[in-house]
Amino acid sequence: MPTATTINTVGVPFVQLDTVESTNTYAMQLVQEGFAGHGHTVFAHEQTAGKGQRGKVWNADPNSNIIVSVVLDTAFLQLHQQFLLNMAVASAVHEFYSHFGGDETRMKWPNDIYWQNRKAGGILIENIVRGSLWKWAVVGIGLNINQARFPEHLHKAVSLKQITGKEFEVVELTKKLCGYLDKYYRQLMADGGEGLLQRYNDFLYKRGEQVKLKKENVVFNCTVDGVSSSGQLLVSGALYHTFSFGEVEWII
Repeated sequence: MPTATTINTVGVPFVQLDTVESTNTYAMQLVQEGFAGHGHTVFAHEQTAGKGQRGKVWNADPNSNIIVSVVLDTAFLQLHQQFLLNMAVASAVHEFYSHFGGDETRMKWPNDIYWQNRKAGGILIENIVRGSLWKWAVVGIGLNINQARFPEHLHKAVSLKQITGKEFEVVELTKKLCGYLDKYYRQLMADGGEGLLQRYNDFLYKRGEQVKLKKENVVFNCTVDGVSSSGQLLVSGALYHTFSFGEVEWII
């Protein structure tokens, strides 16, 4: 089992691909075949079949955005602690993006990064479990960086270039992101995630505000109160007060 002093640095090795169907699929295959371990990072300039949450497709212009998957050793965690890793990754991405995009950056439950009311990126974590052991996580991250125009159905998307008016060097920015991921991973190893839940809730999108959610075919109003340690969304003013991943859809 790795320790904070023996574990590889996230972002080493850093593999660049011109094009790939999915960085997550590519990285998963490397791990399954024994060719990748902790810290192995796969960056693509173009992704033709990127994966999003709940079977959705992640769309991004080539050569403009961060499209990356990182392999993390999760042997020190139990399966029931998956949300701890989720919070660590989301906090790393949030801190990274807010460093460039400003303090209006938020984490939208469960795995999106928002700036004001617009989507700046998303996270997809896929796991490799052997028996009862959680061996690996492949963390896919897509962040809008230099893309200036988005398809009509993505009218709520936003990029760092739109926020700041600046053009960024995407590969160098991705390597900086790896540094944030490494920082939060090592903190998780060292203290078991102490303070992660508080931080996640401090920067939770729409916390304390009224939103519209959809459960099955019913749309309802409620107030976002926070997220629980097990990863459930906590709300008030509705028939139900807790929701698990995939149980509700944001209408806002």
